[in-house]
Amino acid sequence: MYVAWRELRAARGRFVLVGAVVALITLLVGFLSGLTGGLASQSVSAVLAVPTDRIVLAAGGSDGPLLDRSSLSASTATAYRNASGTHAVRPLGISQLTASRAGTDTAVAVIGGEPGWWTMPARDHTVVLSRSVADDLHVAADDSVSLAGDTFTVERVVPDLWYSHTPVVAVTITDWRGLAARTSSTTPYATALAVEGSPDWASLAATTQTVARSPLRSVTAVGAFRGEIGSLALIIGMLVGISALVVGAFFAVWAVQRRGDVAVLKALGASRYAVLRDAMAQALVVLVGGVALGLALVAGLGLLARSALPFVLNAATTLAPGLLVVLVGVVGAALSLRPVLTADPLTALGSAR
Repeated sequence: MYVAWRELRAARGRFVLVGAVVALITLLVGFLSGLTGGLASQSVSAVLAVPTDRIVLAAGGSDGPLLDRSSLSASTATAYRNASGTHAVRPLGISQLTASRAGTDTAVAVIGGEPGWWTMPARDHTVVLSRSVADDLHVAADDSVSLAGDTFTVERVVPDLWYSHTPVVAVTITDWRGLAARTSSTTPYATALAVEGSPDWASLAATTQTVARSPLRSVTAVGAFRGEIGSLALIIGMLVGISALVVGAFFAVWAVQRRGDVAVLKALGASRYAVLRDAMAQALVVLVGGVALGLALVAGLGLLARSALPFVLNAATTLAPGLLVVLVGVVGAALSLRPVLTADPLTALGSAR
């Protein structure tokens, strides 16, 4: 590290410049990761929170099963309920409506289920509101709200659950079917089934023309989640690739400029491993410094953005992207150093002097 450290001190401007570029890339990757996490939470947090082993949906077409289009009959529920290994089968209804009170309206996702199960109200004609809905409508427990022209009493207010960027309102499955009858031409038994147990999933799915997935895998059945997360993940991947190219290009140019120094070191007996360790330690110092600055900016801006944007600030959206930038930067630096490290000392000295 002696030579590398001396070079870092002697050419501070160059290394500060590349460190600043790494910091900006880290800021972009980290901020997009936090935004991706926030958007994902506002798309599928209700789906992930369903306390069940599998969520059963009607098999879709080429796009796969979608919660917005799924419709299941009572016979499908009976087939799962009668299967060996099934412990419980609960109908789930999902629709998007407007909740209103005293002239104030807000878009909501209405989820219906068995009374008293999960976050459902204990009786008909009552609702459980996410905090966002209660705040928008300025209501509390025992107040009333309107859904599709029907009045419901607020049983309680719970922390936010989201489905496709709309806060959740929970009702009993009977009330959900009544709302569905008012707002659509058909009234399905359920949109999905929450099945607990370990039946022969493949056989049941083939027999009933359904798809049974865990709550985590079911998030892809939310249409908004697919497009948003796919696009943002592509941008993050491109930024990570750009960071590898930027760091690799910088150290490639730097390696060519120091070929003479490397040749002297190798002529004096330095091993290839020692030269590589020296160069990689230099790259790691620049990368870690740039990433640390970038993560500090992500944390600061993220705290400010949380009040206006769906932004998640945690280890997965900060440390993980930072480590990824360091990793690809090290790989890019290592690849850029290969021509110098494989050069013959006499040849390098002759071309440099």
